[in-house]
Amino acid sequence: MWEESFDTEHEVGCKLDYSPVSWREYFDQMEDVSVGPADSRDVFRIYKAGNDGPLLVLLHGGGHSALSWAVFTTAIASRVTCRVLAMDLRGHGDTLVRQSDDFSTQTMSSDIANVIGACYGETPPPIVLIGHGVGGAIAVHTASNMLLPTTVGLVAIDVVEGSATEALHSIQNFLKGRPKSFKSMDHAIEWSVKSGQIRNLEAARVSMVGQIKRCEVEVASPVTDVVVESNEEFYDQKYVNDKENAASESVYMWRIDLSKSEKYWDGWFRGTSNLFLACNLPKLLLLAGIDRLDRDLTIGQMQGKFMMQVLPPCGHAVQENKPDKVAEAVASFLLRHKFAEARRETRSANSFTR
Repeated sequence: MWEESFDTEHEVGCKLDYSPVSWREYFDQMEDVSVGPADSRDVFRIYKAGNDGPLLVLLHGGGHSALSWAVFTTAIASRVTCRVLAMDLRGHGDTLVRQSDDFSTQTMSSDIANVIGACYGETPPPIVLIGHGVGGAIAVHTASNMLLPTTVGLVAIDVVEGSATEALHSIQNFLKGRPKSFKSMDHAIEWSVKSGQIRNLEAARVSMVGQIKRCEVEVASPVTDVVVESNEEFYDQKYVNDKENAASESVYMWRIDLSKSEKYWDGWFRGTSNLFLACNLPKLLLLAGIDRLDRDLTIGQMQGKFMMQVLPPCGHAVQENKPDKVAEAVASFLLRHKFAEARRETRSANSFTR
C-alpha cells in the first residue's frame, strides 16, 4: 500500500541536494503511447531501456509513477540483459485518459495489454510482469486473465492480500496527514525523504517529479491547508507556499487525489493471494517483512508454489528504498528460470570471486 511509517535516518553535518533529476539519467527513451479508437484515445506515458532480452513490464504503486522504477532500472540492467518498459498507470503521472476515475482491476489490467499491444504488436518479446503494491495486484490480474500471451514470469513486490486489506482503513488518515501542496519541487523531494515516504534520496529526486505537478492557484490568504499530525517537523509550514499579497502563485500539488479512488481499494487486493497462487507461471514474491505474509501465501510458500524473498526492513517503497537488493532478487529469478542472461561484467565478477 502507501507508505505509512515516517521513520528515516536524518543526515547531519552536510547539506543534501534535493533538486530533481531527469528521467534521462536512467531510461533510454520516453514515449506517449495512444490506445483506443481514433476519436477518443487514451495516452499513456512510458519509459524504456534496453534492446535485447526479456521485456520487464514495471507497474508502480498507488500515487507513484513509472519514475519510481528509475534507479531499479539502472540496477537490473547492470546485472542481466533485458528490456524495460515502465508505464504511468491511469490517473497517475503524465498519463491522460478519458475516464481517469475508473480504477477497476479489469480496466487497469486491460490498459497494460493495450499499451504492450500498441508498442509490440501481436508478438511481443517474452514478458515478465513486475508490480509493486497496487501495481503488483494489477500484474497478478493481468497474468491471471492471460491478457499477455507471451508472459513467462510474475514478480509481486510487497503486495499481500491479508495485510493490504487490513491496512485499508488507515490510508485515508495517511492521505489527510500529508501536505496538500509544496513551495517547490525541491521542498517536495525534501519532504518525501524526511517523512520516510521514500527513504532513498537518489530515488526521491527522480521519482517525486512523477507524483506532483506545478499549478497556478489564486491566493487570497496564506496557504494553510497542511494537516499536522504526530507533530512531525517536516509537516510544518516551511514546505508550503506562503506569499500573502500575490493574486496567484505557483505551487506544487499531487497529480492524483488518491482518496477519490477509495471505492476500488478493496477490489484491488481481494482474492489476489489465490489468483497469484493459481497463475501457472514461475513466480517471485518480494516482501518488506515476513509479518506481511497471509495464510494462503504461507501455505503456498511451504508447498513450493513460488519463490519468496524477505528483504531487510526498508519501508513499503521497496524498489526505491533498496533498488540494488530488489535488482539482485529479480536478477536471480530471471537467471534461475533462464529468462535472461547475466551481463558479461557480472559473470566475470562472479567468476573472479569464486
